[in-house]
Amino acid sequence: MNLIWKLLSKHISKSQLLGFFFANLVGLTIILLGFQFYIDVLPCFTGEDSFMKNDQMVLTKAVRSSSVISGQTNLFSPDDVEDLRSQPFVESLGVFSSNEYHANATMSIEGNTIFNSEVYFESVPDEFVDIDKSQWHYAEGDRVVPVLLPRSYITMYNFGFAKSHSLPTLSDGVLGMVDISLFVQGDGKKEVFTGKLIGFSNKISSILVPQSFMDWTNRNFSSQSHSQPSRILVHFDNPASKEVTSYLEDHGYEVDSDQMNNEKTAYFLRLVVALVMVVGALISALSFYILLLSIFLLVQKNEDKLENLLLIGYTTRSVAWPYQMLTLVLNVGILLVSICAVLLLRGYYYDYLLALSPSLDKSSPMLMIALGVGVVLVLSMLNFIVIHNRIQQIWYSKRRNNGVVS
Repeated sequence: MNLIWKLLSKHISKSQLLGFFFANLVGLTIILLGFQFYIDVLPCFTGEDSFMKNDQMVLTKAVRSSSVISGQTNLFSPDDVEDLRSQPFVESLGVFSSNEYHANATMSIEGNTIFNSEVYFESVPDEFVDIDKSQWHYAEGDRVVPVLLPRSYITMYNFGFAKSHSLPTLSDGVLGMVDISLFVQGDGKKEVFTGKLIGFSNKISSILVPQSFMDWTNRNFSSQSHSQPSRILVHFDNPASKEVTSYLEDHGYEVDSDQMNNEKTAYFLRLVVALVMVVGALISALSFYILLLSIFLLVQKNEDKLENLLLIGYTTRSVAWPYQMLTLVLNVGILLVSICAVLLLRGYYYDYLLALSPSLDKSSPMLMIALGVGVVLVLSMLNFIVIHNRIQQIWYSKRRNNGVVS
């Protein structure tokens, strides 16, 4: 085999092979990076909420110019709630309760105040909050109140406040770093509570507190009658069914905009990644063509040597093997360099993903590696088949010229 390689390697063009190497490296890296980026980013928009299930949807009434002019509100009446509850596709339903008093909240980290403003409390029945009930509970007289914050709060802090004030970024694993004070006043009374941060949710836009705390504070700090809800949390048996879509359209109900935006973003992400991977595939296909041209030119230059080797008894498989091994070594080298490049680039963008979604679990790169191995195996098999067929053509042509019938 070494003798065959020495005879056939004299006309190898290193510049052509180098061109193939870098072209295929770029193409394969684009494919693998696009695939890995898709796997890493998609959970930021489609991952399950830590405290509310994906089949629970927040509904609001659409606000249109006609309803504003006519004085209609976007509140759900008791009849609206009961009609929705009676639908066969609704498994359970809960209304958002809101505070009827003034509330302020102060949040600080390591003594640095990061938030101080009047806030808006909301609550839903406890069965809609997927938290251990021993943590999500309030009894009259308690000074500590468990709270859930909107995911947007931590995103704004990590991207804005933390960097400008040299403070640590937050994730769901370090919730104890956040100190929260809740100031409640109304009906001539004032109280201060300590907020215990349980976590963050994508499905809320205000501070969520236990239903028992909301009921107690509304009774004690407000003399107003409870207002009708503006949002409803619904658990559908199948949120994607035509019956659900038709009912929502007929009644002018809208799914919470954040959920819709996440779906749109996820769709756009899929589209962009698909286009990027197609570009990478085209580059890899062109580089594959370049390699075949290089091998064919090399075979053409060594055609006399190949014919002599075949005539003295070497098989087409043994003669084709050096060229096949050359393509295999190149492809494996490209795969290894490409994987290293993707892992290196992933390290740069993953910190930004964690700041955007601190609860994000770092996915394994094994799927990306498996895809790379699959691509290289397919390309190598095609190379093996094409090279073997080319050597066979030379052998059959030589036999026909010598008058030998196959």
